[in-house]
Amino acid sequence: MLKKILGNLSLSRKLPRELDYEEARGVLEKSQLAQRKELAARPDAPPEMLYFLASDESANVRRSVASNPSTPAKADEILCNDADDEVRCDLARKIARLVPGLPADAQHKLRQQMESILDRLSTDHLPRVRQIVAEEIKSSDNVPKSLALRLAQDLEQIVRAPILEYSPLLSDDDLMQILSSGIVDGAMTPIACRAQVSEQVSDAIAATLDVSAVAALLTNKNAQIREETLDAIIEQAEDIHQWHKPIVMRPELPLRSVRRVAGFVAASLLGILLEREDLDLDRATSDLLKKTIRQRIQEEDDLLAPNDPPAGLSPRQAYEAGQLNDAAIVAAASARRADFVMEAISLKSGVPEPLVRRIFEARSGKAITALAWSAGLSMRTALVMQKEIGRVPRPDFLLARNGVDFPLEESEMRWHLQYFDVPL
Repeated sequence: MLKKILGNLSLSRKLPRELDYEEARGVLEKSQLAQRKELAARPDAPPEMLYFLASDESANVRRSVASNPSTPAKADEILCNDADDEVRCDLARKIARLVPGLPADAQHKLRQQMESILDRLSTDHLPRVRQIVAEEIKSSDNVPKSLALRLAQDLEQIVRAPILEYSPLLSDDDLMQILSSGIVDGAMTPIACRAQVSEQVSDAIAATLDVSAVAALLTNKNAQIREETLDAIIEQAEDIHQWHKPIVMRPELPLRSVRRVAGFVAASLLGILLEREDLDLDRATSDLLKKTIRQRIQEEDDLLAPNDPPAGLSPRQAYEAGQLNDAAIVAAASARRADFVMEAISLKSGVPEPLVRRIFEARSGKAITALAWSAGLSMRTALVMQKEIGRVPRPDFLLARNGVDFPLEESEMRWHLQYFDVPL
């Protein structure tokens, strides 16, 4: 048998046609690398030769054996412990593809062997091997659930994420246990992206206020979110810009949610709300959106409008003359006269100028807004100071509530000032 197969192989070096087993093995051991690699990759190679090649000195030959679907299970078991990472990666890819596709009438012993190999690969010390297994079986319901659960709780994000997002074997109870355990960091976002997310799981994710996970949940049209849960998210959403568009685009958005988000989202998002055909907006809500859009546009125009700073007056002179008001400070800020603005704020608030400078240098929208409040200035002035003097990054930029009001409670503004050691 072996003599016949070796005699028919189309290898670069012609093998003797009449060999006994020992002679054939000797020829194989002395053959060139290309010959051994070709034999290792052949689907019609005899199992005993593939078993022999599973211990070949060349990693390239062993990779071919690992990728060969005709390789016997005993050879695959040897390759599970191969010292070469790429060999184990190729083996993981093959076995993870084979196991879910085993027919229902596959021999019980064969299934046991294959699942045992897959189980061993799922605990490999190299994360990439485990990742390959997870990626290949993520959508399968024909693998052991214990395997899916183990991978779902893997320490590596690249391993657990595919299972958490796609595996049909994970029940709501499994997901809730993973979320509540806290042992799997970063589990919420892939769970929030699942094809179906129940109200129970949505509640658990929303309760964490994890920015990325909640954004993914809101974006997922198949996630079931109770109105009470959506209300709780909106309550915290004003300063979390990542949530604004997902909320605005949320299917079946209740009218009360529309009215609430109108108080803080950008004009462009309000325009999307107004144009959504699936929302049955009543006249009052539609008018509110139109009015708020006009206010937002006016705010943006005001921020960009040029102003003339107080001519010839120092901050102290303007202060003593009773002219150091919102208009004077907005004009100076628009002209980016940082020294004038900082001295003016110090005079009007009583906050020492070095502390005023520290707050502006921190580029904190909330702290600058609190500083404007302590100086008796308007929220419009705070907006200009954030933009022109504080150069506050867009994600941290604090907008007015209802177009003109301070968006923070007095206690919160005091806290932000105390954080910078401002005496109150």
